[in-house]
Amino acid sequence: MASKRDRLRKLERERAQRRIARQAHRTLRKRQIYAGVSAGLTVLLIALVVTWALGGFEPDPPSRVVSGTCTWNLKDLAAEPNFTDVGNPPATGERREGTETMTIATSLGQIQATLDLSKAPCTAASFAYLGSKGFFSNSTCHQLNQDLSYLACGDPRSDGTGGPSYTFGDENLPSGPISTASPAASPSPAVSPSPGASASAGPGPVYYAKGTIVLANTGPNTNGSQFYIIYDDDSTLGPGFSIVGTVVKGLDIVERVAKDGAADDSGKDVKDGKPKTALVLESITVGTPTSASPSTTPSASPTPTAQS
Repeated sequence: MASKRDRLRKLERERAQRRIARQAHRTLRKRQIYAGVSAGLTVLLIALVVTWALGGFEPDPPSRVVSGTCTWNLKDLAAEPNFTDVGNPPATGERREGTETMTIATSLGQIQATLDLSKAPCTAASFAYLGSKGFFSNSTCHQLNQDLSYLACGDPRSDGTGGPSYTFGDENLPSGPISTASPAASPSPAVSPSPGASASAGPGPVYYAKGTIVLANTGPNTNGSQFYIIYDDDSTLGPGFSIVGTVVKGLDIVERVAKDGAADDSGKDVKDGKPKTALVLESITVGTPTSASPSTTPSASPTPTAQS
């Protein structure tokens, strides 16, 4: 009987050892799984932290280009606060044939220009868009350059530093000079031409006829809202400026402002500075104006008193 009990006890011990072994194995397995999951979560957490630190969870920046038959390069207004957020013109649908009239209503009268839509369709579309937004309203032509015979306008800040929230490419650049300036156009050596693409002064080739409107720029394909009106036959402005159109009415207004001269910030007469006689833009319209500005007077109005 003792032998049988011993065998039963032995069997019970073996079964208990097997249960303990199975339990230990299960415990070890769970620990291995937990350790693997924990390590994986740790790696994932580190990856998430690194991704966050590198800006991986920030939204993708908006596209800086709106492209179609016209392309508008959008500015970063946070980095360039002088520019006005006005959106951008449609990238398609602009007219590309025929001509259109651009009317510039000013404090001294109305200036009209003819735009060639086959040569500068996106330029015309930009002016039409900005005009419809009232972008030019109450801005003052900010620079008179008597060496290069142009009046600069189109900056809503009225100081030459502003523009819209986009730029666009060059159109209708001169194919070559149209004549040579006379020696009388040579400036005083003490006067430096204003900065700008391809600017020059003195006897040399003439690329723009009297009455031509061109886009101001800071280099190739950086056109915005600012423009120059050429008021003399001897302008030697270089060929890097897109031609907008040609003034057909009201050029005498620009000539009158040019005749009154320019001054620097101290009021001293200069060849390149702020016009003494203010020319304020009330509106720009491409196409038939919906109504005439009540403050617009004929271009034959009496010569205004020059500002001090």
